Amino acid sequence: MRSLLDKLYLVSGYLSGFCIILITLIITAQIVGRLLGFIVPSAEDFSGYALAAATFFGLAYTFREGGHIRVTLVIQHWRKGPRYIQELLVLILALLLVSFMSFYSIHMVWESYIFEEVSFGYVSVPIWMPQVPVALGILILNIAILDDVIALLRRQTPSYKVHEGEIHLEEI
Repeated sequence: MRSLLDKLYLVSGYLSGFCIILITLIITAQIVGRLLGFIVPSAEDFSGYALAAATFFGLAYTFREGGHIRVTLVIQHWRKGPRYIQELLVLILALLLVSFMSFYSIHMVWESYIFEEVSFGYVSVPIWMPQVPVALGILILNIAILDDVIALLRRQTPSYKVHEGEIHLEEI
């Protein structure tokens, strides 16, 4: 199970990177098109969809790698017991909030599909299509947070703390 979850987070990170490459290709095509006298229809729309997908696909991978900002100024001086309780409560709160976001983002995709909503622009795109990566990214983040809640309850090191000892740019 651990291997499967790690692969899920890694694939999510790769999808995020792919979306960044896609944005680069779309913008490059748009620049070349302007130089050669043609337009790339809805380039801004598709770049925006790819940006949203890159952002949300990258959330779980970044969380697992300890890349999200954590303010530890106060709790780094706490004893183990209170720090454990605080971390567990914060993770449970994060799990509840992201679960809420997951539910409603999936619900939003479903409603967009049912009501056949389409985007405005040169190319009409069913709006549920660019919403799916957002919902999937939030769902994968939800799984990652649940994974760390379970790890913390088992008294294992949560994923975000694994990289705590590494050198960061601001320390150089």
